[in-house]
Amino acid sequence: MNRDSNDLENHNISLENYGIITPKINYNLPVEKLYSICIDNELGVLTDNSVLAINTGKFTGRSPKDRYIVSDDITSEKVWWGEINRPVDSKIFDNLYNKITKHLSGNELYVRDCYACASNNNRLSLRTICEYPWSDIFAHNMFIRPENTKQFKVEWTVISAPNFKAKPDEDGIDNTNFSIINFSKKVIIIGGTGYTGEIKKGIFSVLNFTLPTEKNVLPMHCSANSGENNDTSIFFGLSGTGKTTLSTDSNRKLIGDDEHGWDDENNIFNFEGGCYAKVLNLSRENEPEIFDAIKPGALLENVIINNNGKVDFEDKSITQNSRVSYPIHFIKNIMKPSIGNNPKNIFFLTADAFGVLPPISKLTPSQSAYHFISGYTSKLAGTEAGVDEPVPSFSACFGAPFMPLHPTVYAKMLMKKMNDSNVDVWLVSTGWTGGPYGIGKRMELKYTRAMINAAMSGELDKLNKDNYHIHSVFNLMQPRVCPDVPSSVLSPRQTWNNDKKYYKKAYMLSSAFIKNFKNFSDKADDEILSGAPNTQ
Repeated sequence: MNRDSNDLENHNISLENYGIITPKINYNLPVEKLYSICIDNELGVLTDNSVLAINTGKFTGRSPKDRYIVSDDITSEKVWWGEINRPVDSKIFDNLYNKITKHLSGNELYVRDCYACASNNNRLSLRTICEYPWSDIFAHNMFIRPENTKQFKVEWTVISAPNFKAKPDEDGIDNTNFSIINFSKKVIIIGGTGYTGEIKKGIFSVLNFTLPTEKNVLPMHCSANSGENNDTSIFFGLSGTGKTTLSTDSNRKLIGDDEHGWDDENNIFNFEGGCYAKVLNLSRENEPEIFDAIKPGALLENVIINNNGKVDFEDKSITQNSRVSYPIHFIKNIMKPSIGNNPKNIFFLTADAFGVLPPISKLTPSQSAYHFISGYTSKLAGTEAGVDEPVPSFSACFGAPFMPLHPTVYAKMLMKKMNDSNVDVWLVSTGWTGGPYGIGKRMELKYTRAMINAAMSGELDKLNKDNYHIHSVFNLMQPRVCPDVPSSVLSPRQTWNNDKKYYKKAYMLSSAFIKNFKNFSDKADDEILSGAPNTQ
């Protein structure tokens, strides 16, 4: 937005109603100005192509165990409470809110009014109040930028104060860092962490609660794109499984890279106005669209800059979760607005650290439900605090850390929409082949792209019709042939060259599936349960 950012009188901007007294307010500053502030205050450096690079400090990933939801009349009976959704009393929230607003009073702050949801019928207006100028850049890049804010009415507020640290002994929480969502007051407070992803995931969690309960819209942790025939493909998966990479395709229009809704009119709409891509080992050869989107206006996080100002994308000395945020229009081939329809293919992405799942397989309806509720992947190093190497895990709906409701609520909504739309569902492993992590190697991106393209074009079904190989452990339909992919790659067993070790590891993983699903079996019918793998 290229206007005088300090024109506050015309916008009636005040933070006193938040309890923040006499701050210096920088309202909806253009990114160029925020760049200058960061450089002038030594909060970041410019790369050789004039992109701002910053360091988020101690936290270079989310801290899911320090995320809380206030338990009150709105949430107490609806939220799926547990280790993922941790309840906190409203008095604890009020105490920390008063402390964090006192901490911010009198300081120079960065305020932005923006939107979530490309769908006008589901749009959420929000305000971010940030202690750091680069947090404001992130909000500008990741949320939808309004053309005019004079009539803007704030529904939700996010307050980000990385320099404020809680005192666990007296504040009633576990650590000095926290993110707390209050649905009654429509406020999110984030303290003690500079990791920008907490800002967007807070709003994602809000939408994951309100859209199903208030508007019958299914929120999804997924990316999406659209083909020449307006056919939409949806990519589910946790961080590091390839959502951003695989949905950013020069031959298809990008709808969005991380968070979407599926409404009753069979539309898929983006929640965000930007992309938040991992950049470890990024290259123009493998991911040209993302590589070229790193230009002035983007925000690089936790990367290493060489003496000549170039980014060393292979250097993971700070974190394996190095990132870049940029407005979605930095990608050339996008949907305008960020809404697609006519879903035809759904891909469940998993980074299988055991190397036993086929690189692509077609799912039956019962398997689709089973694997969606299971949400198997391997946590990749750096995507969460304390995760230093890949760990096999199950995350319901491929996004449990952001889902306040019980997973079966989302699963039942998805199954209905899948059946109504007659979509094909595929399980895609972007993880290891030729052995488990430490022995095998990561699946080559060119092969994964070729398999997904063949699935979307219908070529996989055409070539493998009545000839899919049924995996003896997971009962999955794995293709025998695929254009531009060696047949040996399609069979994980063949890549191991050791059947005994392969099946031992495969049955170990299938047992883990069975054990995990006991958490949901009481609410799953026989059809869903029939999608389970075999046990030894």
